[in-house]
Amino acid sequence: MLQPLRALLHRSVHRSCCRALSAQSYSSARKGLVLGVYEKNKEEDNVVLTQAGDTFDNAVSGKLRDQLTRSGPSLKKGKTRIFYGLHEEFPSVVVVGLGKPSAGVNEQELWDESKETIRTAVSVGCRHLQDLEIEHVEVDPCGDAQAAAEGAILGLYEYDELKTKKKTKVSPQLYASQDVDAWHKGVSYAEGQNLARYLMESPANYITPSKFAEILQQKIGGLGGNVKAFTRSKSWIEEQQMGAFLSVAKGSDEPPVFLEIHYTGSQDPNDSPLVFVGKGVTFDSGGISLKPSSGMDEMRADMGGAATVCSAILTAATLKLPINLIGLAPLCENMPSGRANKPGDVVRAKNGKTIQVDNTDAEGRLLLADALCYAHNFNARAIVNAATLTGIISAPRGS
Repeated sequence: MLQPLRALLHRSVHRSCCRALSAQSYSSARKGLVLGVYEKNKEEDNVVLTQAGDTFDNAVSGKLRDQLTRSGPSLKKGKTRIFYGLHEEFPSVVVVGLGKPSAGVNEQELWDESKETIRTAVSVGCRHLQDLEIEHVEVDPCGDAQAAAEGAILGLYEYDELKTKKKTKVSPQLYASQDVDAWHKGVSYAEGQNLARYLMESPANYITPSKFAEILQQKIGGLGGNVKAFTRSKSWIEEQQMGAFLSVAKGSDEPPVFLEIHYTGSQDPNDSPLVFVGKGVTFDSGGISLKPSSGMDEMRADMGGAATVCSAILTAATLKLPINLIGLAPLCENMPSGRANKPGDVVRAKNGKTIQVDNTDAEGRLLLADALCYAHNFNARAIVNAATLTGIISAPRGS
C-alpha cells in the first residue's frame, strides 16, 4: 500500500508544479516592453539607446544592441522592430524609432517635435504589443515620461463598446524611471482626450443631448465638491430667452439641454473664471438644408466643441489646476421636420437681436450666439469658444 501511495503523491505534486509553472509562464508571456532607440548619424557605429534602453541592454548583457545591429539598418522615426526571448520577465520587446536625438522645438510652429515623436513612437509600440494580445506593457519614458504616457494611452484607445470581439485590454506602466508624477500627468491628459473621442465617436442614437449630460454628471461625481455640473432643461432655456438655440433644437424630438460645468480651483473662489463655450450638436443632418447622405454619419461628431470643452475642464479638475473654469455646452440635434427652421425664417437671440436663417445647416452660430451671450454673466477673464466646422460636407451641392 505504501508504494502506490507514494506514486499517487508524486503524480499529484508533479501536476501541481506543472500547473504552477504553466501559470507562471503564461503570466510572463503576457508581459511586454516598449523601448526607444535614436536614429544613428553616419559617423556613429554604436546603437544609440535611451537611458531605459541602456538599463535593459545591460540587464541582458548587450544582447539588445547586438540584435538591433544584426537585424537591419538603423530604425527610422516611428518604425518598430520586435525581439523575443531576450529577457525572462519581458519575453516580447518592441523597439521604436525616435528619430534624431537633436529634435526640439520648431520655432516657426511653436511645436515640440521631440515630444510629438515620443507620443507617436510609443503609441505604435503599444499597439504592436496589443495586437499580440499582451495585457501588461511597460513603457520607456524616452526622455519625457508625460509624452510617453500620452502616446501609450492615446494609441491604445479604440471605440469598441458595441463590438462583440474587443481588442486586448492593455495596462501600460512606466519602465525604469522615477518620473512617476509626469507619467500620471500624461495619463490624465490622454484620458481627457479619450473621453472627448468617446463622446464624438459614439453613435448619435447613443449620445443624445440628455445622455451627453448624464455621462458628464457621472464623471464629475468622483472629482470632489469643487466641480459642479448643472443640466438645464428646455424650460430653463426658454426662461433665458435663448431663441436662436431653441430654433435649432425644435426640429428634433430629442429635447435640448444646456450643460453648465463649474470648476473652482483657485484659492479665491471669486477670481474671474476662464469660460469655455462648446458647440454641442449631437447630430447635424443640416436641417431643411439637408446635407448629402454620403458622409452624413460622421455628423454625430458635430458636438466636438462641447466634448472638448467638457473634457478639458474635467482634466483640469483631475490635475487640480489653480484656476476657476466654467464650461457651457448648448446640446441639441439639427433635424428636418415640420417644426424645423426654414430658410428665410427670422429668430430672436438672447440679446434681443433678430437673425435671418438663410441656410439651416449654419446652425452652429445660432447655438453659440446664445451661449456666448450667457457667458457674459460670469465676469470672465476671457471667453473661448470651440466648434466643429462641417459646412464643407455640403460643398458638392452647388456643383
